[in-house]
Amino acid sequence: MTSVRETTFELFRAYGLTTVFGNPGSTELPMLVDFPADFRYVLGLQEGAVVGMADGYAQATGRPALVNLHSAPGVATGMGALVNAAAGRVPLVVTAGQQIRAMLTGQALLTNPDPTTLPRPLVKWSFEPPRPQDVPAALARATMLAMQPPRGPVLVSLPMDDWAATADVEAGRLLAARRVAANSAAPTDAVRVLADRLAAARSPVLLAGSAVADRDGWTAALALAEHCRLPVYWAPLEPRCGFPTSHPAYQGTLPATQAGVGTALQGHDLILVAGASVFRYYPHVPGPPLPEGAELVLLTDDPEEAARAPLGDAIVGEVAATLRCLLDAVPAATRPAPPIGPQPRPVEFAGGSLTAAAAYAVIARTLPPDGIVVCESVSNLRDCQDQIRFATPGSFYSPAGASLGFGVPAAIGVQLARPERPVVAVVGDGALQYTVPALWTAARYDVPVTVVVLRNDRYAVLEDYCDFLGATNVPGLRVPGIDNVLLAQGYGVSASSVHSPDELDAALREAFANPGPRLLEVPIDGSGATHW
Repeated sequence: MTSVRETTFELFRAYGLTTVFGNPGSTELPMLVDFPADFRYVLGLQEGAVVGMADGYAQATGRPALVNLHSAPGVATGMGALVNAAAGRVPLVVTAGQQIRAMLTGQALLTNPDPTTLPRPLVKWSFEPPRPQDVPAALARATMLAMQPPRGPVLVSLPMDDWAATADVEAGRLLAARRVAANSAAPTDAVRVLADRLAAARSPVLLAGSAVADRDGWTAALALAEHCRLPVYWAPLEPRCGFPTSHPAYQGTLPATQAGVGTALQGHDLILVAGASVFRYYPHVPGPPLPEGAELVLLTDDPEEAARAPLGDAIVGEVAATLRCLLDAVPAATRPAPPIGPQPRPVEFAGGSLTAAAAYAVIARTLPPDGIVVCESVSNLRDCQDQIRFATPGSFYSPAGASLGFGVPAAIGVQLARPERPVVAVVGDGALQYTVPALWTAARYDVPVTVVVLRNDRYAVLEDYCDFLGATNVPGLRVPGIDNVLLAQGYGVSASSVHSPDELDAALREAFANPGPRLLEVPIDGSGATHW
């Protein structure tokens, strides 16, 4: 007899899904019994950390990641992290344990009474198989759906007694052999019309988003920008970097307000948005969304994103493929090359404390050329984007859904996916506390991630927002008295506090020369560049 569990693990092998991120409970044990030696189970001590690790891993590999959560409580605890995965279109295949079928009607302890509703709307699809024999088919469907554009998380609820049931071996064999390909460019006629508009434009500009952050998209965006001599901006609040920010055509990060975008794009008559929402504003600062007379065209693989855009035209298709087709259809530009974009702002290293910008400047000068940055220090994100320039695809990650607790877990997932590249997580001291148990995972599996904690003892982004609103006397914005060094050491991670540019420089160089999990706490004076 071949069990459902055996057939399912053969399916996972066929799909290359041999790393599982999880925090199991009793309802997951039947799945994990006699765990195969060729699989890797990465244990997290809290479900938000588990989902965050899988999020980083899936983004860095470009493939789905398996997540193993414990019935309703585990799913509920992990849903904050699923906000980021959903917003970032990350292909996670979440399995959630369920009580045995004989006890579901009476809703015994650990019954999830409505398992397909609980995770919505954060998953593309959720399902509980009607029979044990349908488990492999449900997981195959989930994996395929997670990867279809627009990508995103899915969830399958699995009664714990299903794993020991007899499987339909032939059905499992056919499922393991299946492949679904989806890589279609936009309609040829639409691309041809866009090519004519681009060729006729007086001053076009390219805005790059997360959907061109992988190597294919990055290469296509770079080729089009050089061919058409386009200036390029990082689209507002996009969580990944879709263009080399070290390139002379890079003009910086657009502000995240309607008025700010309209002002920054003055002088341009055609705005081409590749793989970004139009636009991810925060906060609301009204103003003309585009310069007078300017037109906008959005390239996206998401029909819903195309439909909700408040202005301009949209072409739906795989973005990198569409850019390549556009490159073939538009003649090389004869206009002058765009002006060289702004260089990192000068920073002051004198004085008794570091600013966030100074800390990022030190990271920039010590980070190896293939280094990766995961940033979750929200109040100074723009300092990070300004000071650190990226020349390689897959070098920057940040939380897509603004759900805190992403930074350290995602960095661990990215490092597991890319062991050949050094990974630095830059997190605020407030954000660190949401998933601080992730440090245990880094220590347990000897993941050589370097965590830089920018400590200002407060929720600085909220204080900045209070200034923006004119709000005063707001409680709950200070978080003093946390010893992050001792916290890290308690989880088994080497940690120290550094207080000057030279100390930070030396500590980072030591970390890159002798890889291993470590945390560096950096007190900063709190000043930084906010989104608005």
